[in-house]
Amino acid sequence: MSTERTAARKRAASKSSRRRSREIALQGLYEWLISGAEAATIDAHMREQDGFDKCDRAHFDALLHGCITEASALDAVLSRHVDRKTSLLSPVEHAVLMIGAYELTHCIEVPYRVAINEAVELAKSFGGTDGHKYVNGVLDKAAAELRPAEVAQRRAQAS
Repeated sequence: MSTERTAARKRAASKSSRRRSREIALQGLYEWLISGAEAATIDAHMREQDGFDKCDRAHFDALLHGCITEASALDAVLSRHVDRKTSLLSPVEHAVLMIGAYELTHCIEVPYRVAINEAVELAKSFGGTDGHKYVNGVLDKAAAELRPAEVAQRRAQAS
């Protein structure tokens, strides 16, 4: 086996269950944005994906169903920080931003910088060439709105 293939397997094996849940939720949200299928249908399809057994199922459920249920509210938050209608974003970037906004809003146990970084990593893995930069900028602005005390504390520590 080549060293390149071995390194790829080690990286895949080292992914956290949370990261896997984000990746599979991203695929489900992408499918939902493209097809408009029912959440239950997408959920069932995602549970058949390779690696689903290694994901944090509770976090996957929260992300997939939370983002679909709260799509309008998440888009309202994002619309204050994007340069075009969310419906005009690439479906991958849109889904990544929805996950990031959802985590910033509802997953308070996840530090805001971790939520942003995880979204940036999703955009690097699944999105366009510079989509991760856009995701970073949008979620950084959204974090200042959604978690002002945490952001202010972090910025005060940094200076």
